[in-house]
Amino acid sequence: MAYTTIDDPTAYFQVKTYTGNGSTNAITFDGNTNMQPDFVWIKDRDTSQHHRLADVVRGVKKNLKSDTADAENTPDSNNGLQSFDSNGFTLTQDSSDHGYNASGSSQVSWNWLAGGTASSNTDGDITSTVSANTTAGFSIVSYTGTGSNATVGHGLSSAPSMIIFKARGTGNWLVYHQGIGNTHGVFLNTTSAKDDDATYFQDTDPTSSVFSIGTSTLVNDTNPYIAYCFAEKKGYSKFGSYTGNGNADGTFVYTGFKPAFVITKKTSGTSPWGIHDNKRDPFNEVDELLEADTSAALSDSTYGRDYLSNGFKIRTSSSGVNGSGDTFIYMAFAESPFVTSTGIPTVGR
Repeated sequence: MAYTTIDDPTAYFQVKTYTGNGSTNAITFDGNTNMQPDFVWIKDRDTSQHHRLADVVRGVKKNLKSDTADAENTPDSNNGLQSFDSNGFTLTQDSSDHGYNASGSSQVSWNWLAGGTASSNTDGDITSTVSANTTAGFSIVSYTGTGSNATVGHGLSSAPSMIIFKARGTGNWLVYHQGIGNTHGVFLNTTSAKDDDATYFQDTDPTSSVFSIGTSTLVNDTNPYIAYCFAEKKGYSKFGSYTGNGNADGTFVYTGFKPAFVITKKTSGTSPWGIHDNKRDPFNEVDELLEADTSAALSDSTYGRDYLSNGFKIRTSSSGVNGSGDTFIYMAFAESPFVTSTGIPTVGR
C-alpha cells in the first residue's frame, strides 16, 4: 500500500495558546493553513480546572472532561464554546464555568480536523454517525450500544491505531491502543496501568471499516457513546510504544516527523497521561506538563524531552516516562514531516 506524506500538518491539527478575557473571545489559529476544527480540547494552564472536550458530532456546546468519569455537560448559553469557526473557535464569558475563558487565564487548546458535518455509517452491526477525514486518519464516531458483541463503522479507509471511547453518561474513558493490543484497555481519566478485559474489544483489532466492541459498559450498554478514532499517517501521526531505560540520557522514539504534540502513558504500571506540545514549549527542553487524567495546573515536569526533526528523546530518568524496563504508549502529531513529499528535510529546533 502506498502512503502519501502530509506536507502541512497544520491543515489537520493545530496547537493554540490564548489568554481568556471573560467575554466574547474569537480565537484564531496561526498555522500555515486555515482550519475549521471538528474536535477541540481545552485546558486552563494556570489553575485547577477540568479539561474540556467538544466535537462537531455531539455539538459545540456539549463538553466532556478527560480527567473525570462525569457525564457529558452542556454549559448555559453564556459560557464556554459557541462555534467552530473557519480558522479557530469562539468563546463567550466565563462567569460560572471557568475552564474555557476566565479573564486573564492562560489557556491551551489542541484542535483536530475531521470531516465536518457527520453522516450515517452502516458498515457495522450498529449504525453509527461519523465525521471522518481519511487523509488525516481521524474520525469522530457516535453510536448507541446494544449490550451485545458488535461492530461499529468508523469511516476511515485504514484501521485505527488508537481509539478513545467515552460513554456520554457516567463512566471511565477507555483507550484502545495498538501498543498494548486488543486484549487490554487503559483509562484516560486515571493513572492506572493497562487493564486486561476481554469484554472491551472482543480480542479483535479494528479493521479498515469497523472496530469491535464487547459487552463492557465502558463501550457498549444501551446508552450513547462517542469514539475518537486515529489511524497513522506518514509525516503526520504516530501511535506506538517504547521501553524505558531509566537513564537521563533517555529513550529515543522515532516518529518520522518533528512533533507538535505528544501524550505518553506508562502501561506496565501507574503514571499520569503526560501532555506536551510545541506552543507551550517552543524550544527544547519540552517540559511544561499537563495531565489528561487530572485537573491540575501546569508544572515544569520531570517528564522532559527534546523534540527532534524525526521524533522525540526522553531527557529524564523519571519512572513516569522512562522507568527502566517499563512499557509506555504514546500519541504524537506533527509540526512538520522529517522529509516532505518533494524531498525537503525539516529543520530541527
